[in-house]
This record gives sequence, C-alpha cells and structure tokens, in this order.
Amino acid sequence: MKGFCCTIAACACFFAYGMAHAADVVPPEIMMPGTQPGEVQNFESPDRCDNCHGGYDETTYPQEPAFGWRGSAMGNAGRDPIFWATLAIAEQDFDGSGDLCIRCHSAAGWYAGRCTPTDGSGLQAADDDGIDCDTCHKSTNPDQSEHIGVYNPPFEPFDLLTDLTYEGYYGSGMLQVWGGNEKLGPYTADDAQARHQRMQSKFHRSEDFCGTCHDVSNSAVGDLAPGNGAQPGAPPVISSGGNLGGPIEEKAAFNNPPYAYGIVERTFSEYKSSGFSGMPISSFASLPADLQVAGGALELAANAAGPTNDDGTARNFTCQSCHMKAKTGVGCNKAGTPVRNDLPVHDLTGGNNWMYPLVKYQDQQGTLRMGGGLTVTQTAAMDAGTIRAQDSLRSAVSLEVIGNTVKLTNLTGHKAITGYPEGRRMWLNIKWYDGSGTLLREDGKYGPLEGVVLQNPRNAAQTFTPESIVNLDDPNTRIYEAHYAMTKEWANLLITVGYPGDLALSYDRYTGAVDCTMGQLASVTGTTPCDGGAHPDYHETLHFAINNHVAKDNRIPPYGMSYDVAKKRNALPVPETQYGNPGPGGTYDYHDVVGLNPPTGATGADITLYYQGTSWEYVQFLWKGNNGTDPAQGGNVFLGEEGINMLDAWLNAPDANGRTMVPPYAMATATWGTTVCTPATEGPFGDATCADGVDNDCDGLTDGADPDCQQAVDCTTYADRTACNNDPSCTWSGKNKVCEPISP
Repeated sequence: MKGFCCTIAACACFFAYGMAHAADVVPPEIMMPGTQPGEVQNFESPDRCDNCHGGYDETTYPQEPAFGWRGSAMGNAGRDPIFWATLAIAEQDFDGSGDLCIRCHSAAGWYAGRCTPTDGSGLQAADDDGIDCDTCHKSTNPDQSEHIGVYNPPFEPFDLLTDLTYEGYYGSGMLQVWGGNEKLGPYTADDAQARHQRMQSKFHRSEDFCGTCHDVSNSAVGDLAPGNGAQPGAPPVISSGGNLGGPIEEKAAFNNPPYAYGIVERTFSEYKSSGFSGMPISSFASLPADLQVAGGALELAANAAGPTNDDGTARNFTCQSCHMKAKTGVGCNKAGTPVRNDLPVHDLTGGNNWMYPLVKYQDQQGTLRMGGGLTVTQTAAMDAGTIRAQDSLRSAVSLEVIGNTVKLTNLTGHKAITGYPEGRRMWLNIKWYDGSGTLLREDGKYGPLEGVVLQNPRNAAQTFTPESIVNLDDPNTRIYEAHYAMTKEWANLLITVGYPGDLALSYDRYTGAVDCTMGQLASVTGTTPCDGGAHPDYHETLHFAINNHVAKDNRIPPYGMSYDVAKKRNALPVPETQYGNPGPGGTYDYHDVVGLNPPTGATGADITLYYQGTSWEYVQFLWKGNNGTDPAQGGNVFLGEEGINMLDAWLNAPDANGRTMVPPYAMATATWGTTVCTPATEGPFGDATCADGVDNDCDGLTDGADPDCQQAVDCTTYADRTACNNDPSCTWSGKNKVCEPISP
C-alpha cells in the first residue's frame, strides 16, 4: 500500500472533524459507479403504481403488490429511525459518507439529485418511500448481458473480463438504471395487460438482482484504510493507496467488485458462497433431511409454487424464492389480467419485526424525520409486515436436542443471522429446572440491567432501566453476532489527519462513560487500556463509517458455504476455523452443535432461541455518540437529535405484546430432559412472560395465544380489514364493512 498522503486542503475538506457536518459535494472516496444523480429523470411515485396494483381484491389484500410493499422494510427505508440515527454518526465520522446511506434509503431522492447535503436535509417529502417501485423496475443487469442501463465513464458498474464478458458490480446500490419509460419485469410484453410501457427482464428473476443492494461496502475505508476493510488473506484490493481526495479513477470502488473491500454487510456474498446459488427448487428433496424441516424457509420456498415458472423456466433457490414467494393470483386491477401461478408477492419480508412500532410511535410524536402522516392503510400494511417478519424468523433456524447438546440448523440461504450488525443478535436462553419445577439457573437471561436508572432526555419525567442480555460474558450463553472494530494502525492515521484523540469508540453499558477513545487505541504499546489488553491491535466499536476490521463473526453459515468463495468475497466466519474448519477446497457446516452444561440437580430445561433486531448497547451508542445540533460542538442542525429520537422510540414504542425496548423474539424452542410445569404468572399484556416462548401458567397456551397476555381491544377501532383480522379477537364483516368482535 502506498503512503497515506493528504494535502492540507484535502484534510480541511474531508476530515474537518468537530465542524458542521454535511457535504455539499460528495467526496471522491464516497462516490461509486452506476447511474448517477440527475441522469435518469422519469421515476414515478408509488402512489401512481398503487392505482392499479392495490386495493382491487379484498380476499387477497395482503398479497397485492402495493399493500405488501407498503408494509416492507424496503418500502419504509426512508422512515427507519435507526437509519437516521446511524446517518448522524456517520456524517460526524466522515463528512459526506451519508451519500452511501441515502443511495439505498431514499433511492428516488438520490437519483433526483437531492442527495446533497449528505445529511439528508435536501430530501423532499416525496422521497420517503425508500426503495420504491421504479428503483427495482428500472434496474438492469450490470454485467451488460441484457438491457443496457444509463452509465457514463468513469462510472461503469462492471469490470471487463474478456472481450465478450463482464463482471457486474453487485452491491452498495450501484444500480444501472434503464433510461426509457418502460417498466422492467419477468413477464413478456405480450403476456402482460399493463397500461404502461413494459419490457421483459430476465434479470428480475436472477439471483444476482438483489445483490445490487445487499452486499454493502464502505468505499472510503476500502480506499484509505490499512487492509482496505477486507478480511486477512482476501485477494488484494486495487486502491489509491491512501490518496485522500485523489481522482475517482484511482479509488477502490472503481477498480474492484464491491465484495472485495470495506466490509459492512455480505448477505448476497453469503448466498453466493452457499450451495443454493444456482440450485433448482426441484433439488429440495435431495437436500439433507435436517434442511427439509416442515415450515422451514427452504420447505416454504420449495412448496410456494411448482419447480417451474408458468413460462416453463426452472425455479431456483434465489433471494426472491424466499423473500418474494410465488403465489397464484393477479397482479393488478385491469380486466383480462392473467391469473399467474408464479406471481411474486411484493412483501419483501425478512427478519425486521421491530422497526414498524418505532416508526408509528415517531409519527405520533412528530419526531419521524421523513414520511410522517401515516394513513390507515400504511399502518395496517406495517402491522401485516410485522406478522410476516415474525413468521420469517420462526422459519429460519431449527432446534434439536441430542443428548446433552442442542443442534441449531440454518434453514436460510445466508448466515443466520445476516445483515449489518446494528445490535442484531441471536442467542440461546436456557432455563434449568429440578424435579419439582424449581428454576435452578437461567443461561442467556434477558432483562433489566440492575442498578442502572437513567433519564429520557426527551422527557425528563421518564426514568428507565435498560434491558439487555444480563451477562454478555457468561460461558454458558451462546450469542450469534458480528462485531466490527477499528485497528490501531488506522486510528493512528486518522489522528494524523485531524481526528480528535478523545473521539469515543465505545461506552460502558451501565454507566455510559467512555471506555475507549481513538487516542487510547492509537497509543497502545503491547496492551490497551480499552479492553485490558485482550486485543492490542484493534478495538470493537460501532462507528459504521470508519470501522476497518471484523473482530468476530460466529453467525451460522448457510448450507454448502464454500471456504474459497467466501474468502474471495470477504464473507468468512471470524475466526475462519469455526464450523468444521474446512480450509481451502472445503465447505462449512451449516449447523452449530452446542454442548449443554446442566447444573447439579437439573432434570429438565426449556430452551429458547431468541432474536433481537437492535440492542441497548447500539441504541446507547447512537444516543451518546451524537454531537447534538450545535455546529461549533461538532453537531448537525438537521440530525443532532436523531440519537435522542431513536432512544425515545426504543423506550416507548410497544410491540404486539405491549413490550418496549425492542424486546427479543422467540425464533424456536426445544426441551431438554423432563420438565415439570409449575404454574406461575403469565401476563399481563406487556410483561416479559408474554414473549418468552414458555407456557408459564401451564394452561397449554403460550405468549399471545394465552388470553392472559392479550390486550382488551375495541374491534370497532380498526378501520382496515387486514388490521382487524390480524387481531385474533376480531373479524372483518364484509357485509357491514366494519370490524366486529368474535362471538364466544
């Protein structure tokens, strides 16, 4: 790597830490290939699409494209509170880095040129829909194999491999957008009844389609940081060698596929490394028996439709086969619309079961940064999206007790769990009982952090005790997660170009005190004061924009994950010796077998696999790390309260069980030994016993299915059929067009 060079002017422009943050010009390190802002002007509002693709079939309302999309995380990416709170820290850390985030979280606004200032303050109300209809239905394959979208040198989103073949850049929202008025989709023009111009695109059924966003890379770290933000041993990265502010033609993003540098998330690469890439649905029956679990994600995808599409082409295990399952139905309200057996449901469901309550709470409080004034249909779509996400989580991993072990099998096409580690984690909770039903020990306990009493900065009258995994270091607790970090070498370079030595890298989760600064990391000599010397060369931190190292990734690999492909694409477990330690030419185990450690006298145990979408530790970081609204103190007028807004929503937005603080969700349960059910209290609504996957009161009913955990609801308050039917105590009267209570 060349020397880290930086002119005084460049340092002042890009590393003016402590001044007002929001770039009016995107730095070269942040720019990436693909269609650029202002090059395509004909993006249409989703409301226009809704005129035909929504509200036409009450019996399948949730399956209509418009309704499903409005309840998806992609359709609400511009409203996402954690996006705005994370963006605030990113802009503080690297002025201009917000462009990376806005590119996907408000695609229409980005392509319209409203991506600057890079703090999002230039976006308009109409830019609130995240990944909207035209973002997907104007995307073309960057490998140049089909329709050629708009790009202008040097922004080509591909590498030329030979005279006839290209490697497309799939990742980080580097879309190559179609410049015409046609909408692109998988069906032939002759087979469609659309009233708009359309064109068939084979890319839309390709496994590579979703990769255009779901490998995310940090182009600045990829170009400037030691190691280029890649895993050790990965192929070398072509970069500018640290030439801050240099020509974009030198930058890593313009000379390497996005999987090569700046690891942020590798969901697509995890899939490409797996045995499912290119696998026909018809091969399901030949998969190992532990992958053919009834109700598992693979079984659901295989049985959603037949082995072929209506046009005779084979259906494969792709991102779409799980996240846009094929259904039988019609896609719009026009007469003559064909009934399809391979209609992809546009609900785009993943594991985000927790965002929607926070969005609705912020809308009510007037703190939703963008996309406020939610309609009844929008909130009903979000409620339906929450239920789908919970279903998705329950289909992702199976549990099986084998002797004194429990086996967790990954039933997805990517790691379990996957995505950006914004506090996301999955863990085993084990409650051990003796023969009388007395609780002896609880491993992986979740609950209040005893002795901590804090004040909500949004409401001085509200005090709280945060909830989290009580003992993160318990040797009997298995937590699946990824931890990112900053290296000592990178910290030294950043301080050299003007970063403050007192920049907080992490906080004590009990006291909120800074427990490591950039200066402390940079000055380490043999051991570090930040973590007792455990890792003298790096420190784990949640600074999205300037992390350059993966310290830990023990998430369960997918079936058939190739060591060689995962190494090339920077998707290996960390350390890479986990899950069978396959080495070159080998494949990783797709399951984890955890040894159990029963306490003396234990005769039985309830085992629950929990998932949590974000944690107290991450929410605390977003709150404490935000510099506020005063530019003189390094703050940002537009984003300076987003950390507080996120904390307030985390504290007060109730989930379906009435619990706040983004409580964990039970993905799967199992039993060890013989348990004796000793009746205890279950409920009331909002209590932790209503979301622990355990029949606490021994009545045969668990969590929300138990009347003791159900909230008394006036059914007539539901104005929407779907929201009404989502409540087990209510039913929609098609005759009267009202929501009515179910008669006992």
